[in-house]
Amino acid sequence: MSLEIKNLHARIAGNGTEILRGLTLTIEKGKVHAIMGPNGSGKSTLSKVLGGHPDYEITDGDVLLDGASILGMEPDERSRAGLFLAFQYPMEIPGVSNANFIRAALQARMPEGEELEATDYYAQLYEKMDMLEMDRKFTARSVNEGFSGGEKKRNEILQMLMLKPKYAILDETDSGLDIDALRVVSKGVNSQRGAERGFLVITHYQRLLDYIVPDEVSVLVGGRIAMSGSKALALELEAKGYDWIKEDAAEPACA
Repeated sequence: MSLEIKNLHARIAGNGTEILRGLTLTIEKGKVHAIMGPNGSGKSTLSKVLGGHPDYEITDGDVLLDGASILGMEPDERSRAGLFLAFQYPMEIPGVSNANFIRAALQARMPEGEELEATDYYAQLYEKMDMLEMDRKFTARSVNEGFSGGEKKRNEILQMLMLKPKYAILDETDSGLDIDALRVVSKGVNSQRGAERGFLVITHYQRLLDYIVPDEVSVLVGGRIAMSGSKALALELEAKGYDWIKEDAAEPACA
């Protein structure tokens, strides 16, 4: 079972600028696949396209979640199917408490007629918050409103821990984190590694990959995968930069 991205082409809606140009990638359950690449290579576009962001238009290719296409699904349907996206810049949702937000998301995944048991829910929520070293007062605060950058990222991982998705896309989760917050967030991610879940970790820097050690690393250049390898590739990129990887190395996939 896998999240399979097949010859994906995507452009900015209403603009025509093509960002993804034949991207093919497979994220297997039980593995962590990291994507690195220079600014403007399409990394964040990929995460938004997978999440169903309306600013992007798919012109070719497909995305299969355990064999079923998700491209015709709304973002909430993709989420309920088992896809989770941790944003590079998490949104604030004024007036909606963290506890109620996560509880509503969990309730939406339950069979019709079943209700989430409050005692069990809060026991699980507090357990995950303790792991992430989050003050329990955050349950009553509006989602991400007034949070620091590090608090927002911990809150994203808290949502992931509670929802237990099949596939988690982490878009530059390390952005803006100091070393202590990076350690805590990585601990939360690593606690969810296992045969039932796959991860796509998008990052600029290999420092995150010292904490969340990937099974495979791919380099995205010009909207296509230019190169793949082990974690050693991330170390090479850290030492040499991206200039030595030419855009024409990324050959478009056959349809």
